[in-house]
Amino acid sequence: MKEKEMSFWDHLEEFRWTLIRIIGALLILSIAGFILIPRIFNSVILAPRSSDFITYRFFEKAGEYIPFLPDFSADAFNIELLNINMTTQFMTYISTSFAFAFLLLIPYILYELWRFISPALYENETKGVKRAFGFGGLMFVIGCLVGYFVVFPLIFRFLITFSLSDAIKDSISLDSYMNNFYTLILIMGVVFELPLVFWLLSNLGLIYRSFFRKYRRHAVVGSMFLAAIITPSGDPFSLIVVTLPLYMLWEISAFVVKKDPPEEVEEENLPAVLE
Repeated sequence: MKEKEMSFWDHLEEFRWTLIRIIGALLILSIAGFILIPRIFNSVILAPRSSDFITYRFFEKAGEYIPFLPDFSADAFNIELLNINMTTQFMTYISTSFAFAFLLLIPYILYELWRFISPALYENETKGVKRAFGFGGLMFVIGCLVGYFVVFPLIFRFLITFSLSDAIKDSISLDSYMNNFYTLILIMGVVFELPLVFWLLSNLGLIYRSFFRKYRRHAVVGSMFLAAIITPSGDPFSLIVVTLPLYMLWEISAFVVKKDPPEEVEEENLPAVLE
């Protein structure tokens, strides 16, 4: 049963307090980020620039058993970043603290949004929307982790080791590193929301499970095409590694959408059926 009707101004006041609580929590966690970021910046954010990064070590070990893998050996792969702007390090410190706080705050943000919209829902709608919020938050975090451990390290290592000419020496700026770091991880977080999008379309009656069976082969090609855009290296290994999680999103989407509705009996056949 829905709660007592609220006026427009009551809704506006409630939304204002929702934003105040979210912003307050963001500021508190950002302060915690100011304290923690200097301690974890090298070991987490800058970790992919070193050959000791867990992804490189995993594929280096796998290369001992799988001969066609690219060379992930630790031969002098330790990239030094340059700062060419006086304010870049300070602004990176601030932005990273806010990003750290926002990532940890995602469950609370979803909870506050749920509190705001739940009074307007009927009892039969509450369960589905609650699942959607939880599932969407989980998939975003998983997408960010895939971006951090898979997509960004592979792209970064390829771009750093690619050489057009021996006369060109690479100097990687902190700005360039951080922009690519944030962009790729955010892209993967958003891409992993596709199952939620398909779930919403399914609840609107626009897509059913047969759609995914019909276009499964197209999804394989589409996943490879999107992976080729995300990973510019062009080597089959990187392409496959990025294609697999993208295609899994299609299969997850096929699982969460509704089954096809039963076909209705045509009106002209109703008398015969009733007989």
